[in-house]
This record gives sequence, structure tokens and C-alpha cells, in this order.
Amino acid sequence: MPVLYLSHGAPPLADDALWTSQLAAWSARLPRPRAILTVSAHWESAPLTLAATRTVPLVYDFWGFPEHYYDVRYPAPGAPELAARVRKMLSGPGREVQDDPERGLDHGAYVPLAEMYPDADVPVLQMSMPTLDPEELLRLGRRLAPLRDEGVLVVGSGFFTHNLSGLRWGAGVDEAPGWSREFDDWGREALERGDVDALLDFAHASPAGRLAHPRSEHFAPLFVALGAGESDLAEQRTVIDGFWAGLAKRSVQLGS
Repeated sequence: MPVLYLSHGAPPLADDALWTSQLAAWSARLPRPRAILTVSAHWESAPLTLAATRTVPLVYDFWGFPEHYYDVRYPAPGAPELAARVRKMLSGPGREVQDDPERGLDHGAYVPLAEMYPDADVPVLQMSMPTLDPEELLRLGRRLAPLRDEGVLVVGSGFFTHNLSGLRWGAGVDEAPGWSREFDDWGREALERGDVDALLDFAHASPAGRLAHPRSEHFAPLFVALGAGESDLAEQRTVIDGFWAGLAKRSVQLGS
């Protein structure tokens, strides 16, 4: 299976005809996954924790939106077998894995998956980020890489630029503040070069890194994806680009 890093948007993504069509077309080109393992920017928990091992209510981890966004349902099957496999892969001396069976998928997981797999018929497991340290997340992704040969789609879900103070609601697809464009261009070039070291040090190596990511949780899932897809780094490609509300929605695939 390939590995994905996608920009997951927000609940109003469902109203964006262009973006939803891009996500649907992307999934249609992918091999059918046996299960999906997703790492979302919206779940940081240490030690590493697994959730949604069975179908439970979603986590509506956002505030102030119209009521219909809280009525969304995505009853994807749980993935207990995948959870057992991940637990075995990641547990070890100094590496504890916990379970939170009552925690449902958060919007970083279900918002894009509802567009990519709208029938909610692929088992989904969500995994927390136990740290925001880029190198530790890269190593975590490397340990997950064998899942690809087992039919598991590994998805890092974040946002390629993410500064809520710079949101421009209603902006056109090509409208974005300078810092968002600068970081997006830099990130695209770093990915094309396969320059993982620069990406790991994005806060210092990139232009406007601190503006693009005042806090790094939305960029962090990229490092898990880079680790899991490291063997196919030379084949990485951008599948979705452009901007939404001024933020870069660049989304990439590693492997075919």
C-alpha cells in the first residue's frame, strides 16, 4: 500500500465541491485497503494510545460551527486485529502502548475519510501522537512500515500550513497570505528533493516556518508518513495542492 499525508480541512470541507471531489478521485485510484491506520493532528497522547478499536461515536472536537456539522456520522468498523498487530509492533522496553476503546475518530480522521470512503466500510484504527518531536515520529513511522505489505493504508492527517489567526474564510483557491505560500513552496521543493533532514528541521530551515506552524501538531503527522513511506520517498508526489481559507492543502502520496 502507499502512504498518505493529507491536509484534512475542517468540518466545512464537506461543502467544498472541489476538495471533496479531489479526495474522492484520490481514493478511487488507490488499492483497496484491508484497513486504515490514521494519525491525526488532533490527538496527542502519551504513552502512545490506540482508539476506535470498535465502532463508537465520533469525537466532535470543534466549537462554534452550525449544528449540522455535529450530526455527521461515520460508523466505520473498528480494527481490533490491526490494533493487536500495532500493539505488538510498537511495544517494547520504554515503549508503552495503551488503549482508549471509548474514544471515537476525531475530525482529523473522519472528515477526509468520509469523502474518500463514504460507505464507511473499511476498518479504521486511530493512533495518538505520543510526541511532537519530528525525529521520534519519523522512527515511529519506520516501525509501522511493514503494515503496508499487509494491506494497511497508513494516513497522516494534518494541514500543510496551519495558523488559525491567518484564516481567510471565503478566500479563493489561489488566495493565501505570503507566509503560507512561502512555506508551501519550500515544503514542495524539500519533498521533491527528498530532503528529509530539512523537513525535520522545518522550524529553522524554512521561510516563515513559525508563522506557518506556530505549533507543529498539524505538520507532525507528515513525519510519521515519511517514516512509513521512506522506501518510496523518491516516488513521492503531490496529489492535491492549492489553498483553502488561506492555508495550504498540499497532500502527498508515497508509493504507488
